[in-house]
Amino acid sequence: MANVDRELLDAQEAQKSPIYGAPVSRRVRALVVAGVLFLVLFFVALFMPVPYVILGPGPTLNTLGTDDHGRQIIVIKGRSSNPTSGHLNLTTVGITPDRVTAVDALVGWLQSDRVVVPRSAYFPPGQTEEQVNQRDAQQFVDSQSSATAAAFCELGYPRGLGVVGILDKSGAQGILKPFDEIISVDGQPIADQDALAKLLATKHPGQTVTVVVSRAGVRKTFSIQLSKPQDSGTGARIGITVSPGCFAPFEVDLGLANQIGGPSAGLMFALGIIDKVGPANLTSGRFIAGTGEIRSDGTVAPIGGIQLKMIAARRAGATIFLAPSDNCKDVSGAIPRGLSVVKVSNLHQAVQDLGALQKGQAVPHC
Repeated sequence: MANVDRELLDAQEAQKSPIYGAPVSRRVRALVVAGVLFLVLFFVALFMPVPYVILGPGPTLNTLGTDDHGRQIIVIKGRSSNPTSGHLNLTTVGITPDRVTAVDALVGWLQSDRVVVPRSAYFPPGQTEEQVNQRDAQQFVDSQSSATAAAFCELGYPRGLGVVGILDKSGAQGILKPFDEIISVDGQPIADQDALAKLLATKHPGQTVTVVVSRAGVRKTFSIQLSKPQDSGTGARIGITVSPGCFAPFEVDLGLANQIGGPSAGLMFALGIIDKVGPANLTSGRFIAGTGEIRSDGTVAPIGGIQLKMIAARRAGATIFLAPSDNCKDVSGAIPRGLSVVKVSNLHQAVQDLGALQKGQAVPHC
């Protein structure tokens, strides 16, 4: 036993010798393991999805030209359109909604032409991405209708009461169309919304009425069965939404409905329509871009992401950018070099400013 004990002592002494070094304690081993685990988890976390989206300059498209598939963006039916030159580009913001990692977010924060925002800012809780996309698509379609209405009024076409939308499963579905001007119902002239409401208040669901409309300048007569009011009140409904507007003797078809969402292309669509059928060339070969939601009365409303849209416009070659007046506070200090930003509050002013620029006259800037 003495020899065995002696051998154990010799082994322990040997482990303390310079050859083996000091014994490794449990604390040191725990720290090493913890450090390794931390590094592993850190690198895993870097590539885990985070609840953010990354915004950047998006595509710009010339409303006077064609889309990526070679199709005309603005098509005039029922009359010839003017030859056009130059650009009237709508601008967009690109969004990266799918699987943004911590690394992606960090890189985005470090880039001057990227913005990282919480995902909830674009996809509110309780709404799916599909629902948000559907909302944006509908806003885009609505903006095209408003742009057409505003352009017709700016061009001086007569005012009236027109169809804006058709309700599903109504008697008007498949019969009336947006931009049909209502002339009469059951022989009674319809001048405004009140006149239509008073007439329908005397009718009953299930009745059939004769509706005369002007469609692109051609009068058409339809028989439409009335349905119950949405509010379950008295009277009946045709199944349409209506709004005052101006009506031209031709049709305008606007593209890009399945390619872009949101309302901010309205101003540039309206200017594109005016350039194609109006009396003046708005561009004179210049590269003009812009943004702004437009209402049917021609008012230009502010939009989001204007700094990124200015970057997109300048990269595409624009030298003039039309911005809503209420966005000027967002433009200050962020204008790319070589881009002149003109502020507009309505469609009429935008047309006047483009004419003034051609003559070298001063216009309001942000």
